[in-house]
Amino acid sequence: MEKLLRTIVTELVENKDAIEITVDEPNEEGVVVYHLHVASEDMGRVIGKQGRIAKAIRTVMRAGAARIDQKIMVEID
Repeated sequence: MEKLLRTIVTELVENKDAIEITVDEPNEEGVVVYHLHVASEDMGRVIGKQGRIAKAIRTVMRAGAARIDQKIMVEID
């Protein structure tokens, strides 16, 4: 799942070296949280107008996680 997130975000940003993804352990509900950090100048590209790109990233990630019976959440910091 981390590789999928990195692949998606890499195509969106200009500063590919600034991408950082940290993964939390599953919480009590079994949800794994992925924290995405990008350079400040790329933040707008990742979030998109009215959050559309961020919402699309979360949707794709949830769909991929459902295929392997996981629950995930993506936070963009």
